[in-house]
Amino acid sequence: MLAGNQRHAAEFQSRFDDVQNAQHPDAVTVCCADSRVLQDELWANTDPGSIFTCANIGNRVIQQTPDGDVVSGDVLYPIEHTGTETAVVVGHTGCGAVTAAYRDLTGDTGAEPPGIAHSLTPIRTRLAAGVDLLPADLSESAAINRLVEYNVDQQVQFLLESDRVDDDVSVVGAVYDFQDVYPGSRGEAHVINVDGETDPSALREQAPEIASRITRLWSY
Repeated sequence: MLAGNQRHAAEFQSRFDDVQNAQHPDAVTVCCADSRVLQDELWANTDPGSIFTCANIGNRVIQQTPDGDVVSGDVLYPIEHTGTETAVVVGHTGCGAVTAAYRDLTGDTGAEPPGIAHSLTPIRTRLAAGVDLLPADLSESAAINRLVEYNVDQQVQFLLESDRVDDDVSVVGAVYDFQDVYPGSRGEAHVINVDGETDPSALREQAPEIASRITRLWSY
């Protein structure tokens, strides 16, 4: 890892000149912390200061507090303090957190350690209604990948409904595919939600320049 960091340092030596003392990222992204999801590589980002990246299991924007659920501080920070006006929630195919929540909801799993259980609670709570909507004849993997979309939609909706996120902040949902679930190449991010709009036809009409990247597995 340090050898890789040495190569990184040599390549990036001059790229911090304009951002050493302040940051104004164009977007904040929250992705699953899965080791197969390389956030900056996902966007081919090599510009320090361009994207404020957050990662956790299940790409959650929700933080539980004694007073109720709030927008997670790591997601909210750039919106509150650096002028960031785009938030992107990125799920991924075969998500382990969604899988664990699904199995828990369907009675097919054992107890998780407390820290993991705490992180899964806001996902499981919001996936329950989605599980009830699933067609009965789906395989587990097909069900999980549809719930990955449902989870992204729920996280997007939470941001849109929060009074801490201004109305002029655009909220986008996407799914990163490395399992050949969506049409296209492995490693592509597929847009599934923009500001709460989830209908692919409507989204393609709104943004024809990215029509080929707007794909959903499931409309519920």
